[in-house]
Order: sequence, then structure tokens, then C-alpha cells
Amino acid sequence: MAQIQPAARHEEHQQLSRQVAKTTTAVTVGGSLMVLSGLTLAATVIGLVVATPLLVIFSPVLVPAAITVFMILGGLLAATGFGATATFVFYWMYRYTTGKHPIGADKLDYARDRLAHAAQDIKDKAEQLGHQAQQQVKTT
Repeated sequence: MAQIQPAARHEEHQQLSRQVAKTTTAVTVGGSLMVLSGLTLAATVIGLVVATPLLVIFSPVLVPAAITVFMILGGLLAATGFGATATFVFYWMYRYTTGKHPIGADKLDYARDRLAHAAQDIKDKAEQLGHQAQQQVKTT
């Protein structure tokens, strides 16, 4: 029994050492990040203090220039997105027409078949109603 007690103490001491190491590491990393956060805030404030007079002086030029740049970049981004989408659609259609079964082709085939069946049902119903109307006209 005397041998079990020192082993338990040793294990308890190791757990305490790990806890102290974890706490020390957390405090060190947290403190470093707080210092970096403070330095970033200070640099931002100093940058604004220096840049504000320049922004006020050049705002009649900068605001329209910023709007123009924003519109140009938005247009280029939209054109790029539309071009990429069109390229993908053409690629998908090519694979579909050549029979390579691209992703979603089975759903398209299913929808086409359902639409064809619905159109056939409507056609049959219209023919039936037309025949009924002709029969009623003949009997009257």
C-alpha cells in the first residue's frame, strides 16, 4: 500500500504540471495577442489622424474615382461570372448531346419525360372534350 500512494502522488504532480504548463501557455499567447491588438489599434488611429487631412483635401477627386473603380470592378466581376457560367453550360450541353451523361442529366431526362406525358394527357383530354362537344352539337 505504501508503494501505491507515491505513484498516485506522482501522477497527481504530473497532472498539476500539465495544468500549469497549459495555463502559462494560454496566458503567454493571450497576452501576446492583446499586445498585438493594441498596437494595431494604435497604428490605425495614427494612420487615420495622418490620412484625414489628405482625404478631406482630395475627396472631390477620390470619391468619384472610388465610385468609378467600384463600378468597373463590379462589371468585370459580373462579366467574368457570366462568362464562366456560359462556358460551363456549353460544356455541359456538349457532354449531354454526345451522350456522356453529365451530372444532372438523369433529372433533365425525367423532367422531359414528365412534361411529355403531361402534354400527351392534355392533348388526349382536349380531343375527348372536342368529340363530346361535337356529339352534343349533332344531337341538338
